[in-house]
Amino acid sequence: MICVEKFAGTAEEWNGFAVAQSGYTHFHKLQWRTLIERVFGHECPYLAARDPEGNLIGILPLVRIRSALFGHYLISMPFLNYGGPLGTQHGVESLVSEAAALARSGKVRLLELRSRVQLDIPLSVSHRKITIVLELPSQADTLFRRFDAKLRSQIRRAEKAGVTVEFGREQVAPFFSVFARHMRDLGTPTQPLALFRAIGEQFPEDSWFACAYLGGLPVAAACGFRFDDEFEMTWASALRAHSREAPNMLLYWACMERAIADRVKRFNFGRCTPGLGTHRFKMQWGGREEPLWWYGLSAKTGVTTPSPHEGVFRFGPRIWRRIPEPIATAVGPAIVRYIP
Repeated sequence: MICVEKFAGTAEEWNGFAVAQSGYTHFHKLQWRTLIERVFGHECPYLAARDPEGNLIGILPLVRIRSALFGHYLISMPFLNYGGPLGTQHGVESLVSEAAALARSGKVRLLELRSRVQLDIPLSVSHRKITIVLELPSQADTLFRRFDAKLRSQIRRAEKAGVTVEFGREQVAPFFSVFARHMRDLGTPTQPLALFRAIGEQFPEDSWFACAYLGGLPVAAACGFRFDDEFEMTWASALRAHSREAPNMLLYWACMERAIADRVKRFNFGRCTPGLGTHRFKMQWGGREEPLWWYGLSAKTGVTTPSPHEGVFRFGPRIWRRIPEPIATAVGPAIVRYIP
């Protein structure tokens, strides 16, 4: 008989099991539970399935997000691109059954499992988000020659303008200064600085922070994660005032160069919505589309996680863009913590 319980074991047990499973991503690591509880204060009922001998046969990271404004959700994993159950088929089925029971008993608006791979589970699936993945050669020069002339010229333009790129945990604060302003300009509340500081602390080896500088000032920035033979660019931002110098192009190229030097095989551009500007930007680098398998359970059809750009909140971005940046940066985290 399979037993499903809230996980109370060690990080070594959880992570050791996770990395051996198909569909594993960095966001399955147990350290994310500590990070989300500490930064956002959300309940994290991480579930484990065990066989009669007590051996792990499945894991499911879950986060409960509840607010009067946006509603009640169980997400794996919020704020991130991937999550969902890992393990044997019987383990996964047992975990999904328990998660569905938690959702029903808690009257959750939506249970969403953001799997990277297709699962054989009785939940509806959405492909409203995709990712772009670029296979990396062993030499950076080989990749650069594959780019079309326009892409190469944009990278060189940034170099000629004097843009430089720096990596390291000391880039967290400069990264956030660019990220927060960019999010305000998009009309979207920003994540808190505490999130990125915690990422640097929890994942000092796995997380990459990079900033592009022009005249000593950060003008583009990125944060991403190395796992297995892959690097994912999870967050990236650039200041519109400096778009002429194309610092974001050099930033992406610098991350690709570092990935190749570290023997990474796949450069993951992170999630995007098909047909929008970010989708076109990511495709120009020569990668291929991969669907994201986001499974959901809801009492109503068509329910998704809340978006500040849709429904009753669709006028919010216009207002948010007009808020002074210091106020938007201070207030934004209190809102976005409920938008998974």
